[in-house]
This record gives sequence, C-alpha cells and structure tokens, in this order.
Amino acid sequence: MLSDVTLGQYFPGHSFVHKLDPRTKILATFIFMVAVFLADNALSYGILIGFVIGVGLLAQLSFKQLLKSIKPLWVIIVLTLIIHIFSGAGEILWSWKILSITREGIVMGVKMSLRLILLLLVSSLLTLTTSPLVLTDGIEDLLKPFKKIGVPAHELAMMMTIALRFIPTLLEETDKIMKAQTSRGADFSSGNIVQRAKNMLPILIPLFISSFRRADELALAMEARCYRGGEGRTRMHELQWSGRDFITAGVLTVLVAVLAFLKWGSAYVSL
Repeated sequence: MLSDVTLGQYFPGHSFVHKLDPRTKILATFIFMVAVFLADNALSYGILIGFVIGVGLLAQLSFKQLLKSIKPLWVIIVLTLIIHIFSGAGEILWSWKILSITREGIVMGVKMSLRLILLLLVSSLLTLTTSPLVLTDGIEDLLKPFKKIGVPAHELAMMMTIALRFIPTLLEETDKIMKAQTSRGADFSSGNIVQRAKNMLPILIPLFISSFRRADELALAMEARCYRGGEGRTRMHELQWSGRDFITAGVLTVLVAVLAFLKWGSAYVSL
C-alpha cells in the first residue's frame, strides 16, 4: 500500500502538461481547488471530473497512476461519506434507534467525497508532471513579491520541495522496516487499536533515526557545495511564459466562469 502513494513522485515526459511553466501549474492547481468548492450539482461535478480526465490524457498518464493517489486515503474518503450520510438533516429514508439516513446526507456525503478525490487527483497531477527542481523554481518565483515583507522565498520553496521529494523515500524506508519486522515475527494487522498503536513503535523509532540521519547527510552535502541560501544565486534556465501557458489560463478562466454561472447565474436567469 505504501508503494501506491504517488504524492512527491515525478514521471518524466514531453506532454503538453509537462512542458507548462511550473508557475502556471501551481496557480492552476490552486484555482482548480477553489473551483471544486464552486460545484454544487451533478453537472458541475461532471465538468470537473471531465476536466481532470482530460488533463490526465494530455499528460499521457495512465488511469492506474492517477488512481494510486486515491488508494492510500480511501479510508478517509469512505469515513467522510459515512459521517455525512448518518449526520445529515433532512428527509429520512431509513432509521434504526439513534441512527438515521437522510436524502440530504447522502447527497452531501457524495459531494464531499468527490471533492476529496478531485483534490487528491489534481495534487498528484502537479507532482507527477513537475520535477522537484522545477517545482522549487516555480514556488520561489511566485513567493518573490513577499520578500518585501521579510518572507524568505528561496528557503521556503526549498523546504517545501525537499519535503515533497522525501515523501517517496520515507515511504520506501517504512516499507523496508515493516518487512524486516514482519520477518522477525512482528504482527501489525491483529489486535485492537491500542495494541496496533503499540506495534507501530518498532517502526517509528528506526524511521525517526533514519530520517534524522538523512537530514544530517543532506545538510552536510549542501554545506559541502557552499550552499548559503538564495542570495546571489542564478539559474541555468530562466522561467518564461509561453503560448501554452496563456491557453491554460484561458481554459481555467472558462472553467471557473461556467461553474460560477451554474452556481449563481442560473438563479438570476430564472428570475
């Protein structure tokens, strides 16, 4: 299961999405996240799902790769659906003692679950099609205006990218530790919640030690290469906007406008 986590992984390619400026992809991701919360009916969610599928096809990624980003968090998605189904107020469809299922609860549960799925998919599309170094340059460039108020743009971008970069590494290390402990007779699947939490200690302690060792090695490597932050640093390839970036901006503008119309505009038309 740990090997199925795609967040932080990068798949090289030469697709339309891969060639987009990293600033465009980062801004597009945030705009899409806002657009997800504008959807409130079946047509809106259908448009968002179609948009994600279209971007996945443009990026030349398989559906298996995209679905991997959902698999590790399916428990949270199902739990969200169940909580809304049994806690929503409205027309009761089924009840037993203190439990009841309402029509409005089912609708809200499906909406929230779809929102989580869409947010996971679009986040995975960003990391799958953008290398860590390019992502760092994009984040740093977007944070540059905040330097005037003392925000360390380069250092902040570097920390965020390193964190993303080491997610697959830590997951791989966790998987190795779990297999090693299992071969020694450890059991991580039986017992109650308290017992399972105790069984995780043989994993967490070696993982923390390994993480601190990797952090120390990374710090030494950066210091050996005379890294002193972002002051005075230049880039081999400067970021430049291109025609495909403006096309993407136009498509996103149309997407947000359509979703906003479906949410608020239809009411004014009916009036």
